Amino acid sequence: MELSRDINVACVQALRTKQGEKKDLTYLDALAGCGIRGVRVANESGVEVTVNDYDLAAYELIKRNARRLRLTVRVAHRDANALMSEARFDVVDIDPFGSPAPFVDSACRSANTMLCVTATDTAPLSGVHLNAGVRRYSALPVNTEYHAETGIRILIGKIVRELVKYDKSATPVLVHATEHYYRVYLLLNRGAERANACFKSLGFIAHCFSCGHRYVLPGLLPFLSSECPFCCGKLAAAGPLWLGTLHDQEFCQQVLENIENGVFGSKRQAAKILTLCLNELDTVAFFDYHRLLRELKCPPSPIETFIEELRAIGFRASRTHFSGTSVKTNADVRTLKKVLLNLNCKSESGLDCG
Repeated sequence: MELSRDINVACVQALRTKQGEKKDLTYLDALAGCGIRGVRVANESGVEVTVNDYDLAAYELIKRNARRLRLTVRVAHRDANALMSEARFDVVDIDPFGSPAPFVDSACRSANTMLCVTATDTAPLSGVHLNAGVRRYSALPVNTEYHAETGIRILIGKIVRELVKYDKSATPVLVHATEHYYRVYLLLNRGAERANACFKSLGFIAHCFSCGHRYVLPGLLPFLSSECPFCCGKLAAAGPLWLGTLHDQEFCQQVLENIENGVFGSKRQAAKILTLCLNELDTVAFFDYHRLLRELKCPPSPIETFIEELRAIGFRASRTHFSGTSVKTNADVRTLKKVLLNLNCKSESGLDCG
């Protein structure tokens, strides 16, 4: 978890820079365990930190750790939901063991400026454990090759649906899916109009398991055709989920600079993830390059060649941090297959096969 905590510290530092050094920020580590996340924020970000855990042994350990480091932090021994229901903080961080769903509502009430959420229940969010995903997030997940992005978008959608009840809106500034967990950072604003606008970024993804076509359906009650427009295969729907942007360029750039200029144990890996996030195309879902190759029975060529070919014919395309073998693009699946077949033909004959 060092990587997650490194990025977290850099994000709080970036928020402090964005808000202005003179503004005192309050930060809550609501489910702290041994307290390392909150203690690091206090030590490295210069904000006012409250570290909380309901477990008595954890509470005593947090106090000992804070004393050893000579840090001024408030240590609380409270039920997290009770504490977040009673108190307000600029930044609320919920990093539970398992699903964050039981804590999202109270976290949305407590957070004023930023909400940071970790989910380690990636199987329910990704559609592997379908019923658990429906129960926890009031959304329908679908297990596709881009399930990590779907899971993060369902998580954001759940948070947004809780926030708008309190006339709050969310803007994702950084998200990442790493190993066994998802992590999202959301900037918050107040106001009914902003909440209404934020709500309009919710919708569904329609996916065809026959040909791989997928498209977005904005709104909470969209019309879903029963057949794929490309191959007449049966469509599946995932959502409601977040259809808006996932990364804020200015914020991500500041986080990257903080990582590169700071003392972080996972500097190289964190910088790689942030660089990919910065350059990631802002489209919903991605295509697994190897899956397309297997389907077409084409020999592999470098993924960068595929991306360059898409750009050469007028489409946008990029790598994605979600998967090292995948591509984000605004081209549809038929175009991708055509480009791959053409690349294969050129490699075999040396000619452009059109």
